Amino acid sequence: MSAQRPVFPEVDPDEVSSNPSGNRTFGEVVEKRMSRRAALKGGTAAAAGFLVATQLGGSTAVAAEPAQAPASRGGRRPLLGFDPVPTHSDDTLTVPEGYQTQVLIPWGTPIRPSGPRWRKDASNSAADQAKQVGMNHDGMHFFPLGGGREGSRRGMLVVNHEYVDQQLLFTDGDDEMTSEKVDKALAAHGVSVVEIERRDGIWRVAESRRARRVTGDTSVDFSGPVRASHPSLRAADSPAGTLNNCSNGHTPWGTYLTCEENWNNYFGTEDADWRPTTSQARYGVSRTGGGYRWHEADSRFDLAANPNEINRFGWVVEIDPMKPDAKPVKRTALGRIKHEGCTVTESRGRVVAYTGDDQDGDYIYKFVGDGSWRVQRALGRSPLDHGTLYVARFEDDGTGEWLPLVHGRGPLTRANGWADQADVLLRTREAADAVGATKMDRPEWIAVNPRNQDVYCTLTNGSGWNSAVSPRKPNPYGHIVRWTERRGDNTATTFEWDIFVLAGDPAYDSSVELDETNIFGSPDGLAFDDDGRLWILTDVSNSSQNLASRGYDNIGNNQLLVADPDTGEIRRFLVGPRGAEITGVAFTPDQKTLFVNVQHPGEATAAYGEPTPENPRVVSNWPDFDPEGRPRSATVVITRTDGGVVGA
Repeated sequence: MSAQRPVFPEVDPDEVSSNPSGNRTFGEVVEKRMSRRAALKGGTAAAAGFLVATQLGGSTAVAAEPAQAPASRGGRRPLLGFDPVPTHSDDTLTVPEGYQTQVLIPWGTPIRPSGPRWRKDASNSAADQAKQVGMNHDGMHFFPLGGGREGSRRGMLVVNHEYVDQQLLFTDGDDEMTSEKVDKALAAHGVSVVEIERRDGIWRVAESRRARRVTGDTSVDFSGPVRASHPSLRAADSPAGTLNNCSNGHTPWGTYLTCEENWNNYFGTEDADWRPTTSQARYGVSRTGGGYRWHEADSRFDLAANPNEINRFGWVVEIDPMKPDAKPVKRTALGRIKHEGCTVTESRGRVVAYTGDDQDGDYIYKFVGDGSWRVQRALGRSPLDHGTLYVARFEDDGTGEWLPLVHGRGPLTRANGWADQADVLLRTREAADAVGATKMDRPEWIAVNPRNQDVYCTLTNGSGWNSAVSPRKPNPYGHIVRWTERRGDNTATTFEWDIFVLAGDPAYDSSVELDETNIFGSPDGLAFDDDGRLWILTDVSNSSQNLASRGYDNIGNNQLLVADPDTGEIRRFLVGPRGAEITGVAFTPDQKTLFVNVQHPGEATAAYGEPTPENPRVVSNWPDFDPEGRPRSATVVITRTDGGVVGA
């Protein structure tokens, strides 16, 4: 069956809330907090600027001096040692002087050198794609093979593939959907596990027994309170696949966590009588889905014919990169939401996992494991199956509380319609609504500072919600919020928070305290290196990128920036090609190699147009620049020409 392909969206679907609850919003919290602060200070400009000195021991984000770093605190050497690169709207990737780049594994690269070759006309089959690096690279992590120097020249690179652009994936686009196209799209999703090594200064894919693809068709297990046998998970076939793999995490025991975000987009139905349940509507499930139309060729994705299949998605999935035959496991104790990522840290011997639910008006969550994770592992139990899931509430006075999502506690009782803990986890969003969590402006990646355990979260953009944690209404540029758990213990149930930086362009918003060396919008990815530098990746929507009408003309293409959390200094380190988002980052143990993902270059943009099967190069032709090729997402290797630590 053919259908009109959806036109380019004027608004990113993630910017449309599906949260009907009356819970307080972060904007209301920020507004009251700033009003209170202004009253205490006699109505000074602090209430208007929002980039105020924090209670966490840091200071505001400030403009970087291009040639000279500011004085460091306590005699510490400055963290940032490069000149910022300028913004641009060109179809190229730029890094600071003294750095070099290498494109490593673009979409279609065989995961083993002996695998099927990439075909630039997109004619690779579904079977080929299942043995090649997937499309639209996102979160990733580098697992070293060996210790010392060996571990920084050889390892397993594990990369998420968030979604597919069906205009670029198929030779003839997606006007007609077929089972072969669905199979190829499923094979381009998921995760690539690739062994790489550095020889003669160049990184290469190595032949490896560990290399594998985890796709939308890979057999999976469920563990924790929601088992595969749960009535809500019973569907036509055995559980398989992971979809919309956005950001990631990794565990102290050496496994990879991949996170299922906008899984609702893949399901739809032609049944005119089908209507979403209240729970389905809360997750944005609709009859038309996200325009993929897989249900036209595969009943697995038909909401009316196979209604429980959708409940198998929305989880954090654990993958062992060293065991290619081990099934991926969906860890249900971490809840079912649109997981942006899953950042794991350790406190008092227990694992703590933070995750954001990336939709306007949704929440920030934290999982705290029961007891020592080492003891759990020694007993043959997963530390991610046993613990408590919490959701965050932010208060006006700069404090906050983690609210437990535990069956039988508070409103989560049988009398209120909650059957058991499995029911709470299957309907995590509704449970968080019930306990009174704070609505946020699209909470995305979360990072923990290795120096002091402070926690940072990107709030990409949103409606503003009239809330204290949302300093603008609307909030088209986003910001980064930071909090300290009580006594520096990440297992604590209370915290203190403040805003680390307000993103945007001061030409359009006078409250923004950034300049040409560091203006940015829509912060998304976030990661610390071992020295404590905070790496910030941006995801300005292609409906806004480079457009003056959206206030993004001076900001240019998407970027990678670096911040010093102590001084607040921020510098722009990288600018990507047209139509692209800058996504995952990973480091070798010696911090001399940085891996960065460039996602969806050449995707349809309001500024440059829309690719077609006849001309897939309308927006971008990065990185191949082949006159008969097409743009490809890719992992880029960045090193210093003098062999030093990246960013220092």
